Amino acid sequence: MTVSGLRELKKERTRQTLSDTAVELFLERGFDAVSVAEIAAAAEVSKPTLFRYFPAKEDLALYRFADHEDEPARVVAAARAAGAEPLAALRDHVLAGLARRDPVTGLNDDPRVLAFLRLLYGTPALVARMAAYQGRSEEALAAALGAGSGGADSLAARLAAAQIVAVLRVLAHENVRRVEAGERVAELLPDAEAATREAFRRLAEGLPY
Repeated sequence: MTVSGLRELKKERTRQTLSDTAVELFLERGFDAVSVAEIAAAAEVSKPTLFRYFPAKEDLALYRFADHEDEPARVVAAARAAGAEPLAALRDHVLAGLARRDPVTGLNDDPRVLAFLRLLYGTPALVARMAAYQGRSEEALAAALGAGSGGADSLAARLAAAQIVAVLRVLAHENVRRVEAGERVAELLPDAEAATREAFRRLAEGLPY
């Protein structure tokens, strides 16, 4: 591995450590009760160092979803490259996530995952930050959808991206709601899969992608 590669790996490990430390404190005491100074002290770094990695306190929690921000866009780009239909590829990607109990789908009853999702959806500051996260996801997805057909600035691409991101959000929230209500994940899986197929069927009927 090159020197630059090792440097990036070290940075990634530092980000992960800072995020993990912060989330542990948030789960223990609540998001609003934990200060940035306390997180930095627990992670044994200075506040300026922490802010170099995470510009805002909310980003420490949302880092767990960082890889998912442009995931729909990556799925669409790969589908286009393979000559596949983007919506079908996204549907199959979500179904695969449900099968492996990916926390981003909401279909996961691990106590630690549930606690984190409660923190995420139950903290106004994190909900607001999630809106910005979803906005960036929409932008990336619009670019992928619009590639070669009017571009990311086309109204069709932006409308499609907004609808797809909204569907993904609603499906995940519904899964979280039902798991929180006490339904067993194994028994909920068929319903979650059926809801995913139905949602994407409706999208396919109304979107030109």
